[in-house]
Amino acid sequence: MLKILAPIGALILVIAIAVLGDRPQPRADFVFINRGDVTTLVLAQMSWMQDLRIARLIYEGLTKNDIFSQEYTNMPGVAERWEISPDGLTYTFHLRANATWSNGQPVTADDFRYAWRRCLIPDSAGDYAKLFTLIKGGSDFYQWRVDALAEFAKSPLTGTAREAAAKELWEQTLAAYDEIVQLRAPDPRTLIVTLERPAPYFVDLTSFAVFYPVYPPLVKAYESIDPQTGYLKTSPDWTKPPRLIGNGPFILTQWRFKRDMRLEKNPNWWNADSINIDSIVTPTIEDPNAAVLAFKTGAVDWVSDVTVPYRGDMIADKAAFLAEHAEQVASLRAQGLDSISIDRLLPKDDRANIHAFPAFGTYFYNFNCLPTLKDGRKNPFADARVRKAFTMAIDREAIVRDVRRSGERVATTLIPPGSIPGYISPKGVSFDPPAARKLLAEAGFPEGKGFITVEILFNKDAGHDLIAQSIARNWQKYLNVNVLLQQKEIKVFRDDLKNANFMTSRAGWFGDYGYPTTFLNLSKTGDGNNDRKYSNPAFDALLDAADNEPDPAKALAILSEAERMMVEDELPIAPIFQYVQIYLFDPHRLTGISSHPRQEQNMYECDLLDDAKGANIPRKMQPATPSTKAN
Repeated sequence: MLKILAPIGALILVIAIAVLGDRPQPRADFVFINRGDVTTLVLAQMSWMQDLRIARLIYEGLTKNDIFSQEYTNMPGVAERWEISPDGLTYTFHLRANATWSNGQPVTADDFRYAWRRCLIPDSAGDYAKLFTLIKGGSDFYQWRVDALAEFAKSPLTGTAREAAAKELWEQTLAAYDEIVQLRAPDPRTLIVTLERPAPYFVDLTSFAVFYPVYPPLVKAYESIDPQTGYLKTSPDWTKPPRLIGNGPFILTQWRFKRDMRLEKNPNWWNADSINIDSIVTPTIEDPNAAVLAFKTGAVDWVSDVTVPYRGDMIADKAAFLAEHAEQVASLRAQGLDSISIDRLLPKDDRANIHAFPAFGTYFYNFNCLPTLKDGRKNPFADARVRKAFTMAIDREAIVRDVRRSGERVATTLIPPGSIPGYISPKGVSFDPPAARKLLAEAGFPEGKGFITVEILFNKDAGHDLIAQSIARNWQKYLNVNVLLQQKEIKVFRDDLKNANFMTSRAGWFGDYGYPTTFLNLSKTGDGNNDRKYSNPAFDALLDAADNEPDPAKALAILSEAERMMVEDELPIAPIFQYVQIYLFDPHRLTGISSHPRQEQNMYECDLLDDAKGANIPRKMQPATPSTKAN
C-alpha cells in the first residue's frame, strides 16, 4: 500500500494556488504536471525536456514523429511532402497551403530561414547551434559572425558612430547569411536545404523543437543591436501571452511563474479538427508527494515524472496486479500490444495507474575537465586517470537496487545499449575499488592523500540528493577522500553547470534524435551542451570521420570507437543508470500517451474518456498514415 507523506491540507492549498489562482477558471480539459517549470520558450535557447514539451504544443516543425510507431516514422507537419536528392545532400520541403500562424497569417519558407538563422548565430548562445552547421555554409557563416564580432570589439568608435557601425555590421551579417548558408526559399511554400554531408537523421532533426519556425514580425519587434558589442539582443518578452504567436495546435493564454500555464486550442492550426481537447493547464507542483496526491484526488490527469521515494512500492504493486492477470497479459503481449494498451484492456485497478517505460536516456555524473576550477585551484579531474578512478569507485548496482528501486539498468555506457539499430555498444568500466585506488595512486594521490575536498553539485528535486549521498559514501570509503554535497535551487544549478562552476555534478540526457551523435556530441569541443568543457582532438576527429564516412555501417563503427574512448579511457562523464520514465495516469481514462523509449509526448494527441465511453479508443489513437496526414 502507498504511504502518503504530504498532508491533505497542504495538497488543497497547493491546488488552490497553482490550479485556480486569483481568478478561478473552469477546469481545463487536460491537466498535467510538467517535469519542472518552463525555463524559456525561446526556441534557439531550449534544451530542457519541460521546455520542449510545451514547444510542441505552441509550434510545429516541417515534420513530426509518429510517436505511436516503433519505427518512430517521420510524418508531415508544416511540410506536406519532401524529396531527398540521390546523393543525400539536398532536401526540398513543400509547405502545405493551409499552414498558418495563430493570427491567421501563412507560414512561409522564409519564416524557417529566419528562425534557423537565430539558432545559428553565436549571439543567441543556443545549446544546439552546432546542429545547424550540418547545413552547407552553416559552419563558415557561424565563424564569419564570430570573427566579425571580435573585430568589432576592437573598434575605437564611440557614441552614434559606434551605434551606426553596429547596425551596419548586422546588415552585413544578413547579407552573409543569404550568400553563405545554403538555405533557399525560391517561393513561400518551398524550402531547399543543402547539407555539408549526408546526414541520415536530418529529417528527424526537422521534428526537433529548435528547428521550428518563429513569426518574424513579432520577434523583430523585440530585437535590438547592442552598440557596444555588436550582438543581436532579443528580449524574451515576445514569448509571453498574449503576445506570443505560434503555428502549433495550441495557443499560450496564461503563464504565471511558479504557478501555472494555460493553453487553448488554436482554431487556425491546419489539423485542428483532429484535436479532442480544448484547453490544457500545467500547474507548478514541485513537491513529488503533492503531485501524486493531486492525481489521486483528480486535480491532475497525468504526472509526467513520478519521483516520490515510494515509487518502488508503486511499481511493485503494479507488478503484483499484472501477476494476478498473468494469463491475459501473456495473451495480449503475444498480439504485439504495448504496455499501455494492455493496461487499458485489463480490469480497472488503481495499481495499474503507474507506468514505467525504458527511456532513451542516461543518468550520469559530470567531471569538470578544465585545468583549473572557477576559483583558480588546480583541478585534479583534468586528469583522465582521476576521472576513471572516481567512476570505478561508484557502486552503481547499489544505487539502482537500494536508492532508485525503479527498475533501471546499471549504465556503463552513455548511449542506451540496443536503442539504435546497427550500433554496437562498448563495454565501459565496471565497479572495481582496488583498480580505482591504483589509478588514483598513479595520478599522485595514494590512498587519497593530498586530494582536495570533492564537491558534488546537484539540485534538490527528483531524488538527486539520495544519489549524491550514496556516491559520496562510495568515494569516501573506497578512495579515502573528503566529499562536500552542494544542493542548489534548479536555476542556480543550471547556471553553475553552464558556467563550469562545479567540480562534479549530477547530469542526465535524453536523445533528441535516433543517431549516436545525439549523445556523443555532448563531449565534442565547443558543443553548447558540453557542460564538462571536455576537449580532445582525437575524440573530435572520430566524430568528424564518422560524419564524412559514406558507408552507414562503417560510420556507426567509428562512433562506437568514439564512445569506447569516452567510457573506457577518458571518462568526462561517469554513467550511472539508464533511465526508466515513470508516469502516473489512468489508462482507462487518458489516451494518447506513448510508451516509446524516445518519450516524446504530444499532449494534443490526448483525450480524456468519461465513464460512459469505457475503454473505447478515440479516433486519433489510430495514427493516420503520412499520406492521409498530408491532405
